[in-house]
Amino acid sequence: AGGSPAGAKAEPPGPGAIDLGTQSGRWAAFQERHRLTCEEAARLLLDAYEYRGLVKHTGGCHCGAVRFEVWASADLHVFNCNCSICTKKQNRHFIVPASRFKLLKGADNLTTYTFNTHRAQHTFCKTCGVQSFYTPRSNPDGYGIAPHCLDDGTVQTIITEDINGKEWEKAVREHKTIRDMSKP
Repeated sequence: AGGSPAGAKAEPPGPGAIDLGTQSGRWAAFQERHRLTCEEAARLLLDAYEYRGLVKHTGGCHCGAVRFEVWASADLHVFNCNCSICTKKQNRHFIVPASRFKLLKGADNLTTYTFNTHRAQHTFCKTCGVQSFYTPRSNPDGYGIAPHCLDDGTVQTIITEDINGKEWEKAVREHKTIRDMSKP
């Protein structure tokens, strides 16, 4: 009536399956208690481990066409740059590695403006014109996130640091940490 014949070995887990051993019951109870799929539970665990000390912020543009999530401290270190474009846009931002940023929706609703060296990619929503994030010249492997475009509830404090973008090369050369802020 069903089951394995006596003495037969259990089949090893298939590709991608993980034998959780004595933790399998605990894992199943956790999934059931929180109503999570196995993938959702694994992501929660990986996020908690990989992003220790960080919180998941969500945000987007004004009209909602562009949405993103970003893992960063609840205490933000925000740059206030006085270069020509940051002054015109009031572009205050904090920097994160690309691995901690995920565009949730709106890739097709983004457009980009560049100037001068064209290293900075000033992305903004085609509908409402809001730049909620961009790729900064100082950290082309990361993102500059506009803290005022984050949803309420995850930011505890904001410390603002002025950066002399009018003398960009000098400012970046002399700043002790800005170039490494996009490194994981």
